[in-house]
Amino acid sequence: MFLFLFKKVKVSLLMLCVTLSFALVSFAEVVNLGSWSESTLAQIISSAQQTDNPGDVIVALSGHFKDSPYAENTLLGGPNDPEEFVLNLSEFDCFTFLDVVESLRRSFSYEEFADNLKAVRYFDGTVSYEKRRHFFSDWVVGDALVEDVTVLVAKGRAVSVHKRLNQKDDGSLWLAGIDVAPRQVDYLPTLNVDKEVLSLLHSGDYIGIYSPLGGLDVSHTGIIVKGEGRTFIRHASSRSETGRVVDEDLLQYLQGKPGLIVYRVKP
Repeated sequence: MFLFLFKKVKVSLLMLCVTLSFALVSFAEVVNLGSWSESTLAQIISSAQQTDNPGDVIVALSGHFKDSPYAENTLLGGPNDPEEFVLNLSEFDCFTFLDVVESLRRSFSYEEFADNLKAVRYFDGTVSYEKRRHFFSDWVVGDALVEDVTVLVAKGRAVSVHKRLNQKDDGSLWLAGIDVAPRQVDYLPTLNVDKEVLSLLHSGDYIGIYSPLGGLDVSHTGIIVKGEGRTFIRHASSRSETGRVVDEDLLQYLQGKPGLIVYRVKP
């Protein structure tokens, strides 16, 4: 009798573990490697990791995706729709471009890539719409691997603004189902971006174009690339004449824009 009860308890515990495991991973996965293969991705990860400088790794990895097409709304999920984990290397918007590059930088194999993408894109690595890092400044909240160096680069010329992220000036929300997040945002006005500032930017820095709109921190993101005595922004451009991942002169790109925010991977 005791043996029979013991076996029933073991079966019940096993079923409970299976049920809990299923609950923890109950999201759909959408994988589109585009023209890439797992073996080729493993090769570029291995090659990029030959240097100890994280900025150089970011530049090397992101360079493989130049000329990739721009696409909006590639992530799937919403307040009324279940979140799906999307790994898409065939096309990017400005945020997913950075997501993928930073996730590859943290990886030493293709197998690690997907898990790192979850960690970069979602708080606690939990795949859900509510846990998604919807705002650029979410990258430096609870993530010890990336830090805000805007004030450091600005040399006393940064502007601090108190934002209520996701809340428009009229009180409505940009994103339904996402809580308003009070946050201080530091940015460097474009008028203050001079030769000294350019010299303090590092290749591989992640940058955001500051947005003056209520409830938003940035309107666009990209990566700093230096070469030929110039400083470029590498980004997934939505403009009709480009519509792809391109390098553009940073000073020229900043014309008519409020300023920039600078994040850097910790060494």
